[in-house]
Amino acid sequence: MIKNLARTAALTLLLAPLALPTQATAAGAPATAAPAAAVLALADAVAQLPVADEVREGYTRDKFRHWNAGLDLTDGCNTRAEVLLDEATVAPEVAAGCKLSGGAWLSYYDGQAVNDPGKLDIDHMVPLAEAWDSGASSWDATRREAYANDQDAAVSLVAVTARSNRAKADRDPAEWMPPLPEAHCRYVGEWTATKLRWGLSADQAEADALAVYAEACESTVVHYTPAP
Repeated sequence: MIKNLARTAALTLLLAPLALPTQATAAGAPATAAPAAAVLALADAVAQLPVADEVREGYTRDKFRHWNAGLDLTDGCNTRAEVLLDEATVAPEVAAGCKLSGGAWLSYYDGQAVNDPGKLDIDHMVPLAEAWDSGASSWDATRREAYANDQDAAVSLVAVTARSNRAKADRDPAEWMPPLPEAHCRYVGEWTATKLRWGLSADQAEADALAVYAEACESTVVHYTPAP
């Protein structure tokens, strides 16, 4: 799947930072330059995260509208279903109303193979509460909805076992890591990419933990494009 290929490239490809070309508007005037993609070693990416205290005041989950109609407004599937379809290793059957059955997935947090979409959660790589604490409290509702349904970045949303997602809850890497040790470098890279993409900060304990993992994950590469 396209999203799986993008995720693999983000973690294994060493490239110089890329600038996306601008396009002309229909009237012939130059369009605003698209955000530039960046590829960084994990340690360099972690160093770019602003460090700030977190504030939970005012958070409720319903301030992040999800799941919405997804990327394809014609397929009858919401964001959750589209992520499941995109990340399936064996495509499920799709019935009326985008009801999924069968199929196969691999939950990379715990290495579990799953063949029932009902046993999977779509995890926000940086949980909604953590995003709120780290800067999203100042966003408007439209931007929070875009964050909660972000399929434009391969690592923002991930299909994992419900058990692993609920064990994670709203904790950052200083407090929780995937139970599969082989997943740690990938997870820290994707966490850091998501925070950089959305301009979110890290608290001091989180930043310290990320720096420790970065030392152990020297070959991990972070690829992100700032969110519009």
